[in-house]
Amino acid sequence: MTDIVYGSAPSQAREPIISHWWHTIDRVSLAFVMGLFGIGILLGLAASPPLAEKNGYIPLHYVHRQLCFGGLAILTMFLTSILSPKTIRRIGVLGFVVTFVALAMLPIFGTDFGKGSIRWYSLGFSSLQPSEFLKPFFVIVSAWLIAASSEINGPPGRLISFAIAIFVALFLAIQPDFGQASLILASWGMIYFVAGAPLILILVVVVFILGSGVIAYNISEHFARRIDGFLISEIEPNTQIGYATNAIQEGGIFGVGVGEGIVKNVLPDAHTDFIIAVAAEEYGLVFVLLIIFVYLTITIRSLFRLIKERNPFIRLAGTGLAVLFAAQSLINLGVAVRLLPAKGMTLPFISYGGSSLLAGGIALGMLLAFTRERPQGAIGDAIGQNKVSKS
Repeated sequence: MTDIVYGSAPSQAREPIISHWWHTIDRVSLAFVMGLFGIGILLGLAASPPLAEKNGYIPLHYVHRQLCFGGLAILTMFLTSILSPKTIRRIGVLGFVVTFVALAMLPIFGTDFGKGSIRWYSLGFSSLQPSEFLKPFFVIVSAWLIAASSEINGPPGRLISFAIAIFVALFLAIQPDFGQASLILASWGMIYFVAGAPLILILVVVVFILGSGVIAYNISEHFARRIDGFLISEIEPNTQIGYATNAIQEGGIFGVGVGEGIVKNVLPDAHTDFIIAVAAEEYGLVFVLLIIFVYLTITIRSLFRLIKERNPFIRLAGTGLAVLFAAQSLINLGVAVRLLPAKGMTLPFISYGGSSLLAGGIALGMLLAFTRERPQGAIGDAIGQNKVSKS
């Protein structure tokens, strides 16, 4: 009857999902991520053929696999970036449980592929590294718990997230995988700091990390060997660090030329952990600085977009993912130039590796979803309104 008298309310046409996604996504960061993948293929063409031939494969074997895994990673990134924050939170919690169980089962069913650390499951056609997938899901769980703790009658999320972070980091250190453990602690520390952490707790975490390092040095031969190799003043020329350092020096500003580098012929991990050495040797310092600029741009743009976000979960989760992305890039680059001890860590979206690429697609898809534009005012507007209402 009401509709007859007054007429029905005009229905607003909703914008198609893809169109709405395109208008709200950070298109610059998206383009830069695609650029990173293109750089990875370019460097893979230079770095992987010698290793492929040595292992009895066709020269472009690893490039074909990287295109396959990279295509799946990009598809995953696009699909994830379309999802709502609430859906991502649910997937993150479920994904954390699944990946942690997979991590816990590694001592029984995992393998080390002769590298001294049991980090992978052998699938026959490929391998799976659970810790790569655990990182973005851990960030989601930590951000959810810490954001929930600020609500009225909320759970003790800060304490729970701290306990989870320590437990996961210790579990990773036992493998041993100190690189991934450091990323877990770094991302949690940044989330807690943005949420308003007391300085005393941050100092406690720093002391815990330093103490854990001392203990690990005394009980882990693997860890001690890497620290000792980092502390000595002279670089052994026949080590991976030695080859990488020499390649970076030989490259100079503009490189020795495409296909003219020699480090790819002697460096076992030239297409994975030390791919930046191939870039520096063949394309020079200018190209390396371009790669660093791309990583910095994605990170800084994401953080600036998150400053405007009023939802605490989105703000904390997005910050954690951005820091995770930047920290992994920084560690990989730091190891290559001997600013940090050697760690088995890939360069996001550039290094070869199925688990790394797919996990990176999930993480960056979540980050792009969190940094999408939403119909809301800045967080400062809400604070200002509260002050006005109180006065």
